[in-house]
Amino acid sequence: MLPWKLILAPSDFSEASLMALKRASELAVHFESELLVFYAVPPVPTLPPDPSYAFELPEYEEALQANAEERLQEVVERHVSEQVRVRSMVGYGDAASEIVRVADEEGADVIVISTHGHTGWRHLMFGSVAGKVVRHSGCSVLTIRAPSDS
Repeated sequence: MLPWKLILAPSDFSEASLMALKRASELAVHFESELLVFYAVPPVPTLPPDPSYAFELPEYEEALQANAEERLQEVVERHVSEQVRVRSMVGYGDAASEIVRVADEEGADVIVISTHGHTGWRHLMFGSVAGKVVRHSGCSVLTIRAPSDS
């Protein structure tokens, strides 16, 4: 439904996602919408217990969360118009699932997502995050095609 009141713009900090964020910001200005910029911290693979290994998983996850919040704030400051009411949010888990969950919980009217983010073997093994979001989202999804050199 137009006008959109809440636009969700997920980011993985890639150039393609920053381009989608710029488009989401332009839409937010046009519709006087609130913009929710979101990043999902990927889950940390767990290691088998080893008494001689002193890796503290909760502390590492907290550091990842803090780093993500800081990077997201920088992205918002650099790429979102000052005319936009914006907030940022960091989640934890599979990116596509988290994007869909946040869109549902926050009542997003539309998700603006790039068709390409970080790619490589993860894309081949797990498929496109944007594709999963399109298939599972309860709201409209606007995909922004990234230039082929991204």
